[in-house]
Amino acid sequence: MKYRKIGKTGVDVSALGFGMMRLPTLPLDPGNPKGKTGIDEPQAIKIVRHAIDNGVNYVDTAYGYHDGMSEVVAGRALQDGYREKVNLATKFPCWNCKKQEDFDRILNEQLDKLQTDHLDFYLLHSLSRKSWRDICLPNKVFDQLVAARESGKVRHIGFSFHDDLRAFKEIVDYSAEWEFCQIQLNYLDADYQAGLAGMKYAAARGLGVIVMEPLRGGALADVSPEVAKIFEPTGKTPVEWALDYIWNKPEVSLLLSGMGSMQMVRDNLLYAGRSSVGMITQKDTEIIAKAQQAIQGQNTIPCTSCSYCMPCPHGVAIPYNFQTFNNLSKGKTEEECKTQYEEWVPMFGKNAAGCVSCGVCVPKCPQHIAIPERLKEVAAKFG
Repeated sequence: MKYRKIGKTGVDVSALGFGMMRLPTLPLDPGNPKGKTGIDEPQAIKIVRHAIDNGVNYVDTAYGYHDGMSEVVAGRALQDGYREKVNLATKFPCWNCKKQEDFDRILNEQLDKLQTDHLDFYLLHSLSRKSWRDICLPNKVFDQLVAARESGKVRHIGFSFHDDLRAFKEIVDYSAEWEFCQIQLNYLDADYQAGLAGMKYAAARGLGVIVMEPLRGGALADVSPEVAKIFEPTGKTPVEWALDYIWNKPEVSLLLSGMGSMQMVRDNLLYAGRSSVGMITQKDTEIIAKAQQAIQGQNTIPCTSCSYCMPCPHGVAIPYNFQTFNNLSKGKTEEECKTQYEEWVPMFGKNAAGCVSCGVCVPKCPQHIAIPERLKEVAAKFG
């Protein structure tokens, strides 16, 4: 494993962090009308501990992941001496903060679920201009975050972010107390949200930069045959190319990968062990640019399957509809995708035709997708 400093904290963190948002899940229960799955806890604990045994020392979870169960499983995975081997990070769900007292109540709940007396890294979750101005500032969330650090319940404070560059700079510049930030970045999103400019802006101010969505929710792993051919002669997988793009940058402290199987963990450990700053050559940059151009030429919906849009009040299985539509660009025939739309999507909820354009999902989407409009596109495509 390779290690890097995380900004002005001085803490050494592994180049690869374990994201607890996409843990292995149990098979669907046909009797469950919502089609929700539970975490396969024994397997999840096994793969988390395997990663730690091989040098991963940063574990990232959040209050709402896996219907609130991710923190519980993380707490159980870090028993038997594993808690002392890692930097544990979780996030405060700003949207659940209705009054100032909610901060301490939720933080204490998280500490209980994680079976720990402190968090090494604590983030305000998924900040945007609106949530920062309308929720965090009026409820003095930042002040309470600093107070939690002073009390010892939290060691380092930061935020994760999904908005434009101007909003990012506004939040970074609010206080010199910020120690790190977490941004979405990959070779498709270099100029999206905070992007490369935000990465450099934060790093120049001493903040550690943690990268999420390096594979854009798996879209840069499960690529089309056209993109696969671009990478094939190099001997490196599309996944390794996407991760190397991030590890190449000196401003990045670590990247998070949501690993859901032992094979993913083993592959990512291998790639992390080969990583270094400056590893991307000019020829490599040209290869990535070709892949970027090919992907941008496809009609896909930029959904990362985070499921923040769920549950839909009318029962539409939003991410699964989008995944079916995007499979058209990954070598599947229209007939195969239509069958998936009619038979697989209904296992999780209604297909796209069930959308009534209520718009409840739109402000929840970190990718700022016009969800009702794109669902209409999916419904029109598959009838």
